[in-house]
Amino acid sequence: MRWTRTLQTVDVHCAGEIGRVVTGGLLDIPGTTMADKLDYLNTQDDSLRRLLCSEPRSGPAGSVVLLPPATTPEADIGFIVLQPDQAHAMSGSNAMCAVTAILETGMKPMQEPETEVVLDTAAGLVRAVATCNGGKVTRVTLDMPPSFVAAKDAVIDTPEWGRITYDLCFGGVFYALVDADQLGLAITPENARDLAMTGVALRKLIAENTEVLHPTTPALNGLAYVMFRSPEPDGAIRTCTTLRPGRADRSPCGTGSNANMASRHAQGLVKPGAQTLTRSIIGGEFTTEFLSETRVGPYTATQNCVSGQCWVYGISQIGLDPTDPFQHGFTLSDTWGG
Repeated sequence: MRWTRTLQTVDVHCAGEIGRVVTGGLLDIPGTTMADKLDYLNTQDDSLRRLLCSEPRSGPAGSVVLLPPATTPEADIGFIVLQPDQAHAMSGSNAMCAVTAILETGMKPMQEPETEVVLDTAAGLVRAVATCNGGKVTRVTLDMPPSFVAAKDAVIDTPEWGRITYDLCFGGVFYALVDADQLGLAITPENARDLAMTGVALRKLIAENTEVLHPTTPALNGLAYVMFRSPEPDGAIRTCTTLRPGRADRSPCGTGSNANMASRHAQGLVKPGAQTLTRSIIGGEFTTEFLSETRVGPYTATQNCVSGQCWVYGISQIGLDPTDPFQHGFTLSDTWGG
């Protein structure tokens, strides 16, 4: 056996959503800041993303987390998320997966009852506090990037669903938050395919017709996802973030929960100290706490923390044979929709 590249991963899931954390074999990525590195992966060289997120070595489900060296002394390690569509600045579920892998494999010594890990992300520093017991991470609480509403009650006219209202919000990446009842779709497992394809189609329409700009960091520009939301009888918010090429997030979605708190604040529904329970399409739960008000450029913003739990389920080694005809992987229309 001869490989030209070897990578090690710790395979973790966060309330069902897969996050494979690369713990070995990754060289540094060009760029002075994490935003520079993110931009490099998205505009200069996407071969690593295609290698790790495409068939035959992977597929549309789940994400791959990179841990490059931090670019600032305040952080323990860098953080970038690779998905089948592009590299992303931040993800709550994947950050929880990364912290769990870092501590449960000893990359950073675990201290009980709590260990702090600071991630350097393109969206800013993310401080994570891991609750630890018996050598296991039992909960991860993330101080999320400030979230804000860039456009409240925005409207997109669609050929299939008519006029759809949404909130354009930033929670680490940009979201269009859509009340699911507008489409007559309940957020349930049996509707996952319909929700996923509808969300991806809506995202495409909104992205083509709306300029989505971050006020301070151009690498964060652009609409990442549509997240459907629906109130539950117990006061929780049921969510379904939809990801290209067409699947439903299995987790309650950390950056989406962060963005939704900004939306709720803009509606006058919450004040600092409020907590919101977010529930995924399969019933997993995150808790979001509204800590304080702040500002991002011209926007009023909310400073929040989001918490949840992850489980390590495997360790993998991925290699690239120089004779493999699929050096950068491939995609088919049965998963990419054309």
